[in-house]
Amino acid sequence: MCTSYERFLEVDVRVGRVSRVEDFPEAKKPAYKLWIDFGPLGVKQSSAQITRIYGKDDLLDRLVLAVVNFPPKLVAGFISEVLVLGVTGCAGGVVLVGPDREVPCGLRVL
Repeated sequence: MCTSYERFLEVDVRVGRVSRVEDFPEAKKPAYKLWIDFGPLGVKQSSAQITRIYGKDDLLDRLVLAVVNFPPKLVAGFISEVLVLGVTGCAGGVVLVGPDREVPCGLRVL
């Protein structure tokens, strides 16, 4: 299926820095609760099923990419405001995608 650049721009993907990580035992599938700082957009919450590859210490202060304009989703009593982006990696785990250099939080992917 083809799309256009204009349609791609409808998805607002931004750089954020993970500022807090907690276990999320209430989730149906293993997950973490993340708080991500998007600079001018503020700190947003996300539920992320990334426990297979990442420990909490691996995530703290890490730059990630996330979709910031999806509607919030209630996950086991926790409001997930953004979708952290990753690809399916080894052993079915999710490998996060993010900038390979230090960049300011809140920058948009174009």
